[in-house]
Amino acid sequence: MRRSETRILTTHTGSLPRSPELQELLRSRLDPQGGEEEEFLAGVKDGVADVVAKQAAIGIDVINDGEQGRVQYATYVKDRLTGFDGDQVLRARPRLDLLDFPEFAAQGGVSSSATIPWPACTGPIAWKDQDAVQRDIQRLQAATAGVESEEVFMTAASPGVIANFLHNEHYPSDEAYLYALAEVMKDDYKAIVESGLLLQIDCPDLAMTRITQFSHLSQEEFIKIVEMHVEVLRYALAGISPDRMRLHLCWGNTEGPHHYDVPLKEIINIVLKVPVGAISFEGANPRHAHEWKVWQDVKLPDGKIIIPGVLDTTTNFIEHPELIAERIVRYAGVVGKENMMVGSDCGFGTSAWGRRVESRIAWAKLESMVEGARLASQELW
Repeated sequence: MRRSETRILTTHTGSLPRSPELQELLRSRLDPQGGEEEEFLAGVKDGVADVVAKQAAIGIDVINDGEQGRVQYATYVKDRLTGFDGDQVLRARPRLDLLDFPEFAAQGGVSSSATIPWPACTGPIAWKDQDAVQRDIQRLQAATAGVESEEVFMTAASPGVIANFLHNEHYPSDEAYLYALAEVMKDDYKAIVESGLLLQIDCPDLAMTRITQFSHLSQEEFIKIVEMHVEVLRYALAGISPDRMRLHLCWGNTEGPHHYDVPLKEIINIVLKVPVGAISFEGANPRHAHEWKVWQDVKLPDGKIIIPGVLDTTTNFIEHPELIAERIVRYAGVVGKENMMVGSDCGFGTSAWGRRVESRIAWAKLESMVEGARLASQELW
């Protein structure tokens, strides 16, 4: 994994804006009578080529495929695994933070893929399309051939975040369900790393689910859930070099109250037990921007780096490069400039149901991040 040795490196969380045409192709695949496969594959190929070229043109250092071929950042696995053939039903619990603000909720409140009906797990989990990840890898490698970047990564959903959207109706316990998911998903994780790509394991379940899936639990009970999810992750990632993996921690890519979010300080020492080389987390939005101070009291394990978000992915404000530079210098003063790179709070296209940040504004925000990193590097080196 590259490190910020001569300047602050930049990356992002994974999903990037899709064209309206590709979004429609992705949504149509949820219909059994969906569109033509050739048209879909061509659309994904073009989408990946487009976002790779844009990342390189902006100057982002660690780039990816923008998750162009995925209908959603976690539920894409339902098309690759057996066991998810049941009816599509809306099963999400009410968000804890919206219960205090029913007026906001009544206005539409938070729009997210949690409000989309998804199937539950109703049978044994096994591979149905194990070659799908190889197609993803080959498509990304073809698009990045000859493109200048420091490194290339690919995202994959954690067992816990899959379970958040695709609920268990088959296994005897939630823990058994998580380990069943881990048993198959570890093949994807290994395949990504063995291809030479960096693996980013997406783990919103370690924070976001406090106010969604586990909103009925106390914070203390939720922390026990986090500990169990981390043990499942350790099992799923066993045998893979930590230096080839990073983890994304997230409180949910939604504009809303978030006043019941679990504080970073309550979970970070548990999250750091996951054997990965880097931790990506929200650091720009109004609910979590202050948590840079947590790193004054938390010892970053040797060899690990942090990837704080310096862009809020729920607002169309374009952060000023000088503000981004301030954020970078602040983190560097705590963990050391060589122990960090920077990214976005979350994704700019986490599902095919619209976007919170307009496409061209998302790219402008990323461009501002690159400039902010340049300014910070001038100050730090």
